[in-house]
Parts: sequence; structure tokens; C-alpha cells
Amino acid sequence: MDDLFNQYGLPIVFCVVFIEQLGLPIPAQPILIAAGALTVSGQFSAAAIFLLAFLASTISDTLWYLAGRRYGQHIVKLLCRLSLSPDYCVRETEIGYERWGRLTLVIGKFIPGVSTIARPLAGAMKMEWPHFFVLNGMGTILWITAGILAGMLFHAQIILLLGSLDTMGAAGAEILLTLFAGYIAIRWVRRRYFYNQLRTARISADELRELITRGDAVTIVDVRSPSIQQMDPRFIPGALVMDIHTVDHSLHELPISQDIIFYCSCPNDASAAFVAKKLIDRGYTKVRPLHGGLNAWIEAGHAVETRLIRA
Repeated sequence: MDDLFNQYGLPIVFCVVFIEQLGLPIPAQPILIAAGALTVSGQFSAAAIFLLAFLASTISDTLWYLAGRRYGQHIVKLLCRLSLSPDYCVRETEIGYERWGRLTLVIGKFIPGVSTIARPLAGAMKMEWPHFFVLNGMGTILWITAGILAGMLFHAQIILLLGSLDTMGAAGAEILLTLFAGYIAIRWVRRRYFYNQLRTARISADELRELITRGDAVTIVDVRSPSIQQMDPRFIPGALVMDIHTVDHSLHELPISQDIIFYCSCPNDASAAFVAKKLIDRGYTKVRPLHGGLNAWIEAGHAVETRLIRA
């Protein structure tokens, strides 16, 4: 391990940071911490590590920002669909923007899930590029500095650990690979469990339209986040708005005797299914998510209205 870092340490730092910031489940902080520890013994320059990590992260972040500006909400949905933690991604992706606004770019790298989505979401929301680069750059500086400083602070323990792995040779590499494989496996199992939990009976856009046309008593609820509504202000006529992050305070307002249809615009109708399950747990029986969400309703050719959203 020591020889590997001596020969390829700087390229490893660049590649791992770049790959992680692209969204792949390869944690870069352990590499930054290890590299930071090696700066104390003079094997690396802290400035070189910082500059390479900053360059790698900035390139990746810029690509996601431009993708968000070009493809809008579609790129955010794609990232949530590919995420190994869709429960966190779908329900918590926009929470930073709702609570912290643009400062999400500064602290987002320290929050799993949010760090992946913040960059394309900023682009999709048409954040001005100077603001993006300043705020994202501040967050990148804090994130990289934290890793390097942690390595320098605990350099004795980290050098001891690297030396132990180096002594173990191939066995040490196998341990690292096993730990990484276990990490991916746990995330994948959680992902499958999440999707199994979402197998709630859904209603199609045409079936919902038929209920409305017949004059049946039906309550339609839009549970998209304010950020997503700002990107796409269209909504199903008559739909109520319910913030998923404060949904527990609003559920008592929904009639238990009517059909209640929740919709969102997230992969697998996750937010809608999440809220529907909350009502089912409270004894509601006529609760269903709209299959395909708002997109399916629009694609079916049904009418929508536009809500004025303040930026």
C-alpha cells in the first residue's frame, strides 16, 4: 500500500475524487485522509493534493451543472433512479434547497445523496454560473480541506494502519475489497427493500381521469417539493399542495371516506407512495399513488394548469 501511494498517490487522488463526484459509490474522503497523513512524513505536498482534488471535483461538478441546465429535471430524476440509496435521494434530495437555499452547494458535499444532486439541481434551477462556481468552490474547499486536515491530525494511526495492510500484502488488499463489496451490497439490499416497500396499488392517469369525469369524490394531492414545482409549475387541476417534509402535520386534513390520490415526479412514484403508506398506516383504505406521476398525466394528454411560483 505504501509503495502504491508513493508511485501513484497523486493520480489516485485525482481519479477517485473525480469518479466519486460523478456519482459513483467510491468514497473519496478515505483517500484524502490517507494522502493528508502522508503529507506529514513528507511523501506528498499538501498543496499538490489540494489542487488536484479541487481540479477533479470542479470538472465533475461543472459537468453536472451543465447537464442540469441542458436537461433540467430529467437529469435529477436519472440520478435518483441510479442511486444506491433511493429512499434518501427521492425524499431528501431537495430538502437542502428548501432549508438552506443556495448554501446547499457549500455544505452539500458533506451530506450523502445531497452532494450528488445539488450540482445538477442548481443547473436545472438556472442558477447563475458565477454564483454556482463561487458557492460550489467554497464547498469544495471545505470538503477537501477537512479530509486533508483529518489525515494530518491522525497521521500516526493512519500510517500504522497503512503499514499493517502493507505487511499483510495481498490479504490486506482483499480486506479492503471485501469491505468495499460489503458496503455496496448493503446499499443494494436497502435499495431492493425500498422498492419492495413501494409496491402499493397504483392508479393510472386514465383511471384517475375517469374518476374525475364521473364526478366521484376524489382528493388529488401534489407532494412534489417546492424546488421541483419551481422547475415545473404545471399541476393537475384541483390538486392540493402538500410538502412531503411536513406531511405529518397535514394528513389529518384529508377526508378518510374519499379516494385520495398522491402524485409526484420522482422515480417509481417514491414520494407519493411514501405518503400513501403513511395514510394506510393510519387506517385509510382508499389511498393510491398516481402511476408515473405528473409526467404520466401530461403524456396521456390530460389537462393541466400552471401555478405561479415565486423564485
